[in-house]
Amino acid sequence: MGSIKKMDVIDVPVPQGTNVILGHSHFIKTVEDLYEALITSSTSIRFGLAFNEASGDRLVRSDGNDEELIKLAEEVALKIGAGHTFVIYLKNAWPINVLNAIKNVQEVCRIYTATANPVQVIVAETDQGRAVLGVVDGFTTVGIETQDHKKHRHEFLRKIGYKR
Repeated sequence: MGSIKKMDVIDVPVPQGTNVILGHSHFIKTVEDLYEALITSSTSIRFGLAFNEASGDRLVRSDGNDEELIKLAEEVALKIGAGHTFVIYLKNAWPINVLNAIKNVQEVCRIYTATANPVQVIVAETDQGRAVLGVVDGFTTVGIETQDHKKHRHEFLRKIGYKR
């Protein structure tokens, strides 16, 4: 029986103006299918994606239409090092614009997070490899919203066009 040799917390940079989506998939075809899902979502989307191959050559596979975001996704995927994990960086689009398309990619098993907040990935390492145990998305909750907070939330969503 195997055991956990090491646990790490990997800081995921989220540069100003970008969002990051982290998920888990199951096949090398993921790179091309995620590319198609993203590129067809918007004419102005900029993105980079990387996928950790879990067998064979075990490489970080990548694609996208923005070299800086591709490089960032590759670096983060390599640091995480867990098989079948994917990393997507977005500009000129929000996760809400692409999440359903990503979830509908046949190989996608789960989405860990989709955010512009600071992110940390909790990774365990065994004799076999590495696994994502979970993510820390943003900061610790500090209280319960008041009526003023609710009013602000409602107004904000209407101001940015997500609600009428």
